[in-house]
Amino acid sequence: MLVMTSRQILIRDLLVLLAFTGWALALPAYASEFVSSMALTCLMYVALSSSWGLFCGSTRYLSLATSAFFGIGAYTSAMLLGEFAWLTVILIGAGIAVMVAILMGAAVLHLRGTYFAVLTFGMTELILHAVTYFEKSVTGTVGRVLMVVPERETIYLTVLALAVLAVAVSIVVRRTRFGLALLAIGADEQRAQTLGVNTRLVKVAGFALTAAFAGAVGAAMAVRWTYIDPHTVFNPFIGFQTVLITLIGGVLTLWGPLLAAIIFSVLAESLRLQFPQIYLMSLGLLLILCVLYLPGGLASLRWATFKGWWTDCREWVRDLKRDLSGEKEREKQRALKRARENYFV
Repeated sequence: MLVMTSRQILIRDLLVLLAFTGWALALPAYASEFVSSMALTCLMYVALSSSWGLFCGSTRYLSLATSAFFGIGAYTSAMLLGEFAWLTVILIGAGIAVMVAILMGAAVLHLRGTYFAVLTFGMTELILHAVTYFEKSVTGTVGRVLMVVPERETIYLTVLALAVLAVAVSIVVRRTRFGLALLAIGADEQRAQTLGVNTRLVKVAGFALTAAFAGAVGAAMAVRWTYIDPHTVFNPFIGFQTVLITLIGGVLTLWGPLLAAIIFSVLAESLRLQFPQIYLMSLGLLLILCVLYLPGGLASLRWATFKGWWTDCREWVRDLKRDLSGEKEREKQRALKRARENYFV
């Protein structure tokens, strides 16, 4: 079996990222508007799931706060786009999300498992209702109309740049001491602390890095809608879908979230509007199948996996035939008879 060196893996990852970038850049030139819209959704989830997996996949912390950072970025864009340049608004959206993530992380990152997941979801709901209250108290309305919207190509290129940057950061971070510290926390946090890792600082930094991408993506995607309100941009479904994409694609892999994001985007754009129930059932079915038969996610699929499934299916069919023909029961009776004979001998 051929084992690739670290340098070869790096070159392979960079070449795949380069090919993906080239394909995404060329797509709007020949694809229809529907396909371009689908690609934009795909790029959004590539950025969200890759950055989410970088922190949560390594440390095994289940964060449900993605929609909170996404919504913060979206509202930043809605409030400041008329006063600042496009890229400045994206950076401000990411910066505010980072500040909120640092405060949130300092408060809840000492917890793990269910408590951490529930608290991040609770804080997302808190931010949603705080923004709703602020909007009602200050502006007298709940939503905002986006009057200044950049060109469609600008939005596409910005989200593409964020997606490529998220994957590139994942490639780089996995090879740094910071990435190793995140993995060490996921393996055994207490032992990592004993070995000198400042686990609290590393966790807050990783959480803030995830939030920066979610805030920037939210700021870039807000202009896709001409009207936004808190329940649209702080929608918990954005966070849940990011988690599902990462888990189904392979939470510890680099390319799994990208692969799953493409599949989910095609499903979302094809089924969500006309057959929303089928879309939701597809998500649930994919998650169940991955948990039962593919715990490493879609990225762990190999030729040996298909051969194993084929062997298991053949064994299952063979057992079923023996059950139906009564051969299995007869073998059991013969084995019991031999055991009795041996006992009396």
